[in-house]
Parts: sequence; C-alpha cells; structure tokens
Amino acid sequence: MNLIIQALNPVAENHLITLAGLTKAVRREQLALNAWRLLDAQAHPDIAGYCLEHQLDYGFVPAARSLQDFGLVVMDMDSTLITIECIDEIADMQGLKPQVAAITEAAMRGELDFAASLRRRVALLAGLEVQALQRVYEERLGLSRGAELMLTALQARGIKIMLVSGGFTFFTERLKQRLGLDFTHANTLEIIDGKLTGRVLGSILDAQGKADLLLKISSELGLSAAQVIAMGDGANDLKMMAQAGISIAFHAKPVVREKASYALNFVGLDGLLPLLGNAA
Repeated sequence: MNLIIQALNPVAENHLITLAGLTKAVRREQLALNAWRLLDAQAHPDIAGYCLEHQLDYGFVPAARSLQDFGLVVMDMDSTLITIECIDEIADMQGLKPQVAAITEAAMRGELDFAASLRRRVALLAGLEVQALQRVYEERLGLSRGAELMLTALQARGIKIMLVSGGFTFFTERLKQRLGLDFTHANTLEIIDGKLTGRVLGSILDAQGKADLLLKISSELGLSAAQVIAMGDGANDLKMMAQAGISIAFHAKPVVREKASYALNFVGLDGLLPLLGNAA
C-alpha cells in the first residue's frame, strides 16, 4: 500500500518525516504542490489522530491502482460539488433561512427522514417568485474548491460523471450544461404562474433513489461496483456510497466520515485524484 498525504498548504517536511517513520515507508514522491505519496507504507494506529491534528488528509491506496480502473463517479450536489445548500439559499429569499437550514442540517445528520424533511422545507417556499432560483444560481452558487480540476482530469480519461441530488433540477440541469456532466438527477419543484407552489412533482429522490440510480447507470455502462466511485457529505448519501467500490466523504458529517473509504476533510475535490492511483 501507498499512503497519500494531502493538505491545503504545502505539507511540512516534519510531517512527512513523522508519517514515514510511523508507516516505515522508505521512499516518497511528490504528486502536486500539496500532495505526497509514501511508498510501501504500513498502517499505524497513530496516523489518523496525527493527520487530524495537523489538518492533513490521508488515505492508504493499493500500489497497483490506476485511474484507468474506474469508469463512473457519482456525486452529491449541495455542499459537495457546490458550496451551498440550494434550498437554504432559496429560503433566504423568503426570510426563512434559519428555519429551513435547521431542518436541512438535521436531515443531513440522519436525524430526520429525508423525503419528509424536503416536503416540509419546500412547503415553506410557497409563493416565491421563480426568479429567486435564478438569483441563487447566479449570485450564490459556487463550485467547491478543486471541482473543475477534478472534473477535467476525470473527463480527460473518459470517466463518466453523474450528479444525483436531493435538491432540484433547476440547478442540476444548469450545472450539467455548464460542466459537461454526463448524467444528472434531482427533484422537480412545481411552478405555476411563475411562482413556487410549495410542492415537489413526482416521487422524492432520496437516499434509496440515489443508490438505485448508481446501480442503474453503472449497469448500463457495463461497470462493476469496483469501477464506481461515490462522493457525498450527508446521511442521504450513505446508501449510494455503500454501492460503490470507493466512497469519499467530502467535508462531511461524522456519520458519513465513519462509513466512507476515504474522508477529505481539508482539501478540495481535486483531492480525489491521488486516491485513485496513477494517472497512466
């Protein structure tokens, strides 16, 4: 196994020396300005605590792993591909952000049923002009750090990208066009006479729905679970992540970090790339 070490800033020499000592790694390679690979590394119980204390992200990666081994990355949207929770920002247009955000946070921690919580939140938006959604997209929606670097690298190697969101098609469809994503799925807000009705059309895309879509698309692409990566931040992503060969908790809730193959707590989305092995 190789140990990948990443940070927002250049990794200090003393951290590399300490981690090499703990893992008995005899050689290291610099992968990027803020990323290193320690070769032939052995697990050690102190690594997790040391990396957390010094704001380092880490992961043990099979030496033979390559980007060529993968064919599909499935991602959550809110607080993963993008920096905001869209429904919270929409609610802000109604002066209801604290109430809606509290429900969102509880749902992401797994304390509330997602479908029921979404209906409760959307109901509070009844009467809002649809132009508010466009304002959120234009003024508040930003991509997470490293998103474009990650997408460019994956797409250059023919890896398909699917966005599955408990949020709304208003945003996923625009991101699909903007970023060249292969598949997007989300919930559809009912709009009548230019205003939100406070209802969602059709069935809610929840945790099981995300998992089902991952299985459906990977099957259509002829991919095994080992060739699929799933990334998310909330409890609503856990079922989807459980179906993938590799799962990534991105700046995630504790319940998600505990279940994921890897956790990226400090670096951006491009931190996925070193975990997928060699670029060749």
